[in-house]
Amino acid sequence: MKSILQVDKPFGGKVVVLGGDFRQISPVVIKTSRQDIVHATINSSPLWKFCRVMKLTKNMRLQSCSSTSNVDEIKEFGDWILNVGNGDVGEDNDGEASIEIPDDMLIGDLEDPFRDLLEFVYPDLLSNMYDRDYFQGRAILAPTNECVESVNDHLMSLLSGEEKVYLSSNSMCRDEQTTEDNAEIYSTEFLNTIRSSGVPSHTLKIKVGAPVMLIRNIDQARGLCNATGFQIIRTGIHVLSCKILSGKNIGDMVFIPRMTLIPSNSGLPIKFQRRQFPLIVSFAMTINKSQGQTLSHVVFYLPRPGFSHGQLYVALSRVKSRGDIKIFIKSDSGELTNVTRNVVYKEVFHRI
Repeated sequence: MKSILQVDKPFGGKVVVLGGDFRQISPVVIKTSRQDIVHATINSSPLWKFCRVMKLTKNMRLQSCSSTSNVDEIKEFGDWILNVGNGDVGEDNDGEASIEIPDDMLIGDLEDPFRDLLEFVYPDLLSNMYDRDYFQGRAILAPTNECVESVNDHLMSLLSGEEKVYLSSNSMCRDEQTTEDNAEIYSTEFLNTIRSSGVPSHTLKIKVGAPVMLIRNIDQARGLCNATGFQIIRTGIHVLSCKILSGKNIGDMVFIPRMTLIPSNSGLPIKFQRRQFPLIVSFAMTINKSQGQTLSHVVFYLPRPGFSHGQLYVALSRVKSRGDIKIFIKSDSGELTNVTRNVVYKEVFHRI
């Protein structure tokens, strides 16, 4: 833009609007320190001095369902979420604090809490799963991929029908196949074990009726974008027949093929490619995946505490009202508890 406009200012002097929430999850920087994570935020950029900060103050997600009878309750819940996001709930802290969750937001069945969890977010699953609106706005959120996979596997086992298993084809990219050492170290068997953000697992297990989420942009005009929700209608060998569950094209039928995907950050010194359906099962999803979504029935599943800046805030702020969310918390000893960890790096807020 400097070159085109011949103006020696950032972006050639043109106005660029950036939108975001510093209380939400910080940029993902793998295997680094707190200092590196804070330094990766936009307000640590040299360009930040050219920015003018304009703050939004009204929670429109909560306001959308408010009425004259519950205005005070909505305001109280909104203020509590903001305090969680600011790190002001609980004792004085330097990034991590233990906070108590109100009893009305906890999973209540002590005898079988997991059943209570599923009944809240997916009531009468088998009877309603083919209702077009059933899966909209429902999700179980968890802090790690391991937690998400365990919940998805359990819910998948509840569905009737045959489970289809699709295995990916993995190989090094051509420019990496220059030495025998690489071929020996990074064998196909080893590449099959790699889990990386932005690519599906080597093994994809699905059943007809299961909700899945697209993890790649395929066709924006048809609404086939990253994070679009689908329901599996038919499982073929080369394509999956799916019904769109979210976006502008709800109810449309689409065919999803296998795609060759290259992870942007696999943690390996070489590039590899994986040919697989660009889908993940989405009964449950990570907190990171839920950012930007508005949900109506949410269970925040915490068999282990959150570990990243803003995770608790993001999970709590996905809903329109206090009654839309339940929280399942386990202590280090494996017992249900009402106390969890809130991670907030307050230095992220310093220059705004």
